[in-house]
Amino acid sequence: MWGAPMSRQAKKILMLGSGELGKEVVIEAQRLGVECIAVDRYPDAPAMQVAHRSHVIDMLNGQQLREVIALEQPDLIVPEIEAIATDVLVELEQEGYHVVPTATAARLTMDREGIRSLAAETLGLPTAAYRFADNLDQLKAAVAELGTPCVVKPLMSSSGKGQSVCRTPQDAEDCWNTALEGARGKSVRVIVEAFVHFESEITLLTVRSASGTLYCPPIGHIQRDGDYVESWQPHYMTAEQLAEAQHIAGTITGHLGGYGLFGVELFLTADGVVFSEVSPRPHDTGMVTMVTQDLSEFALHVRAILGFEIPGVHLLTPGASATLKATQTSKDFVVGGLEEALKLPRTQVRVFGKPETKPGRRMAVALSADESVEIARKRAVEAAALLKEEYVHVD
Repeated sequence: MWGAPMSRQAKKILMLGSGELGKEVVIEAQRLGVECIAVDRYPDAPAMQVAHRSHVIDMLNGQQLREVIALEQPDLIVPEIEAIATDVLVELEQEGYHVVPTATAARLTMDREGIRSLAAETLGLPTAAYRFADNLDQLKAAVAELGTPCVVKPLMSSSGKGQSVCRTPQDAEDCWNTALEGARGKSVRVIVEAFVHFESEITLLTVRSASGTLYCPPIGHIQRDGDYVESWQPHYMTAEQLAEAQHIAGTITGHLGGYGLFGVELFLTADGVVFSEVSPRPHDTGMVTMVTQDLSEFALHVRAILGFEIPGVHLLTPGASATLKATQTSKDFVVGGLEEALKLPRTQVRVFGKPETKPGRRMAVALSADESVEIARKRAVEAAALLKEEYVHVD
């Protein structure tokens, strides 16, 4: 039990990262009377607009991170992005702070090297063949060994930034430069993955709570330039595929430990299910659950991290999501097309409220439900196409 927000008896969570996913987490936490503090590297981030208060810091700066946590004394520290001084989170946890789901999980999953080595080498889960490279020469050697096409990613990034497909050995230098430009933090190390010929990609939202481990119905998704543009739930899987996927997700999240929702990304191939990545927090493809499930991924995350039992996860209706991406950099813009998009049946729109557009930046999502996944997907894409970023030219 806890008191009202802003009181001495309040339950306090501190969000490290305040994007559109953090915004929904804050909204769900506030519905349960929790006091919310939003932190990010820029002012007026989406979660800051709904939190009780906010701070702007460099979250890769351990001293600044320590100072804001010492000031706020939160009950829960909730990472939402990768670019955080996770070594400081480990220290803070040792000092008695509660990091969601655990500081070790946050550190491992925000480092592609750590999580891939854990999955493949420690846990023996099926993954794509991979190599690491610290410079261009090592990257070229890895490409030669794994063959082309292959995928090159920075060890720390988000929303597909810095990711590219190396289609020929001659592309290696361009891929190296793309990875460095898209990396978060100071690391220049990259991961090179053999190309997986998959039938589909899915996200298996996995919830660890006081009730045990639960799985949401699988979410199919399409990525473009490493970032999701469309998702739908449920995605069809055979009973054998689903059992294999749940085994992989249960194994990796069980090793990471702690309570919360994890987004486990998997490839469905002709030879079985292959592990890709895991995020210890709500997943962007899981925004579709705001129209499909009785408890969205955000509600599930909040209930789990607060220690509540979760008796079950129930799919109410099939549904889909599609995104609006910006095309240029601007602080002078408006979102148009809402009237037209909201005329579509069983359709909702979430405008994130980001204060600045950048090419490829996700600015809104259209959500649609229907008895048929196919119809929901078609309608969500139609609604997203009606949304427009209109740029205001100021003299």
